[in-house]
Amino acid sequence: MAPVKSGDNAKVHYTGTLDDGTVFDSSREREPLEFQVGAGQLIAGFDEAVVGMTLGETRTINIPAEKAYGPHREELVIDVDRRQFPQNINPEIGQQLQTEDNHGHPLIVTITAIDGDKVTLDANHPLAGKNLNFEIELVEKN
Repeated sequence: MAPVKSGDNAKVHYTGTLDDGTVFDSSREREPLEFQVGAGQLIAGFDEAVVGMTLGETRTINIPAEKAYGPHREELVIDVDRRQFPQNINPEIGQQLQTEDNHGHPLIVTITAIDGDKVTLDANHPLAGKNLNFEIELVEKN
């Protein structure tokens, strides 16, 4: 069977780890990930890594932050007054909340710090600024 090329549909199993070995995601206990190669549905480095793979092949890759979720951007970290939260929300570190950006688009933020009445919100993707490692196995192509 011919190697994967842009435009093909692929199904892969994968395990994603950080440089320290921490597993942040894996498809091994669920259905394989299905996507169209080169369609921009996944982070660029993952998409690029599948090109050229053959059925049954396993590949281990490192994706630098720039080809993953980009750098951690300080302008996406803001401090807000705890009184700006609705009464029914008790802010906790690690809690994720949905809000809207200036254009009305949904935005997920994570509470990263609480200092008295100051709550720090981070709108960066949780994996922004991190190099990602993947073990990818091509299980189907069409």
